[in-house]
Amino acid sequence: MSPSFPFSAIVGQDDMKLAMILTAIDAGIGGVLVFGDRGTGKSTAVRSLAALLPPIDVVKGCPVNSARPEECPDWVGVRCTEIVSRPTPVVDLPLGVTEDRVTGALDIERALTHGEKVFEAGLLARANRGYLYIDEVNLLEDHIVDLLLDVAQSGVNTVEREGLSIRHAARFVLVGSGNPEEGELRPQLLDRFGLSVEVASPTDIDERVEVIRRRTAFDRDPEAFRHDWQAEETRVRKAIVAAKTALNAIETPDAVLTLCAELSLALGADGLRGELTLLRAARALAAYDGAAVVEAGHLARIAPMALSHRLRRDPLDESGSAARVQRAAADVLG
Repeated sequence: MSPSFPFSAIVGQDDMKLAMILTAIDAGIGGVLVFGDRGTGKSTAVRSLAALLPPIDVVKGCPVNSARPEECPDWVGVRCTEIVSRPTPVVDLPLGVTEDRVTGALDIERALTHGEKVFEAGLLARANRGYLYIDEVNLLEDHIVDLLLDVAQSGVNTVEREGLSIRHAARFVLVGSGNPEEGELRPQLLDRFGLSVEVASPTDIDERVEVIRRRTAFDRDPEAFRHDWQAEETRVRKAIVAAKTALNAIETPDAVLTLCAELSLALGADGLRGELTLLRAARALAAYDGAAVVEAGHLARIAPMALSHRLRRDPLDESGSAARVQRAAADVLG
């Protein structure tokens, strides 16, 4: 596998990088949607994130990355009690993928050669306890979208066909990227992403030059470039691990809960998922910052990511949903 570009070496795109870091701290935030121009580092950021994530302990040979032997599904033929450490999985879900490839299916070769009904795990099994990445998510076929919605809701992948009845855990952070000019995302899937970020090509000359400089250096000698950024990568990785440890101890004053509700009401956001996500992300940000208490400033920093994709369209407002959230946050949060 070719070395990935260091996550911390990505120039600019601070909101995108922060959103991904927050999901690494608290997977319950619900994933990240990154929409924007081509060539703005969306795919690079997702693939680079894998190197920053702490490894996970899994049962050796378990196709769904179970943490303990008793959690391995019954259909796994080989039983093992050995625990090994592996990188957090980051699995690509390509466009045009078949349902069998996503959910898993009967191993046809084993069925034909040995007459055995053996389940061959799919991408959802590989992504359990990790990340599932969909590039051009707005172009995904509807039946695959429906399948992902069901699994994202339940956290369980169920396969009932070809004489098989299979269930296994499928809890993952969903990361999608795309270009809005190529089509919109279905509202049901859009709502499943905890955070949404819009990225654009840099307009600052110095920033664009730095992008070219770093990319050229990486292409010339990837290992030397990664070595130069190793210290910064280690710093970010340690900060993520420390934040995960501190997360449960972060205090959330009642005043902050009130601000979450007031902001969502001011924006007319549907349902309660927006403020719940806003609060979780603010807690993760506070932990990442080394703070002990969630403050209004944390809410203001996260609000556009957590709420902008949950707003109803306003035909009289051409400024965009993120700008609407920023204005409301300034009014409510001060």
